[in-house]
Amino acid sequence: MTKAEDLQSLQNGHRARLRKKFLDGQLTEYEILESLLTYAIPRRDVRALSRRLYKKYGTIPNLLSAPMESLTDNEGIKENTATFFKLLHKLMELEYKSALDTSPIFHNYEKLENYCRTLLVGKSVEEFHVLYLDSQYKLIKDELHSSGTIDWAAVYIREIVKKALDVNAHSIVMLHNHPSGYTSFSTEDIMITQELETALEKLKISLYDHLLVSGDIIYSARNMHLLDKSLK
Repeated sequence: MTKAEDLQSLQNGHRARLRKKFLDGQLTEYEILESLLTYAIPRRDVRALSRRLYKKYGTIPNLLSAPMESLTDNEGIKENTATFFKLLHKLMELEYKSALDTSPIFHNYEKLENYCRTLLVGKSVEEFHVLYLDSQYKLIKDELHSSGTIDWAAVYIREIVKKALDVNAHSIVMLHNHPSGYTSFSTEDIMITQELETALEKLKISLYDHLLVSGDIIYSARNMHLLDKSLK
């Protein structure tokens, strides 16, 4: 057996052990990342690359949500592998969204928060989304309302109200991110929340919550009692 064949045999044996550990439910998060890379890069030993990526991004969700340019900036990660990661990220988004389509959002708020993280963690600019809900608090539509800069995105109350009427929404959830760091709702965020709540209230549409993704933390205006007026 040549040296190259011997190395390939060792790699195959290691990958077989990883597959068995996965099937037995014993893989660590780092080993899951390594296993994913064996499918994306089948002809290379990916252990060192896995360690570098895990050290840089900290968790698999953080890695999957990273922008393409961040992923391809890593030595050993080309466009095909980065695309593989982004496809996995899209599958996560679809899984969380399907839960919101089929059951009231308050039945599993964790799924809603995970959906928000999947949408917005890793984004380099501020985005503002509106989730329109039916009378059973199931998701009708998630609309990207605006995309701005690192610390600002426009909010057009008239457009949100019009869309709520167009889709026959019973309530809505506001959602945006703070790409610049771990900061809670700004004074401007609170003001626009209250203005939209008042505008919707006149049409008997409720503002169910305003969620903020900051770092990997989810802030809820509802839980912070910023919407107490609508809960009376």
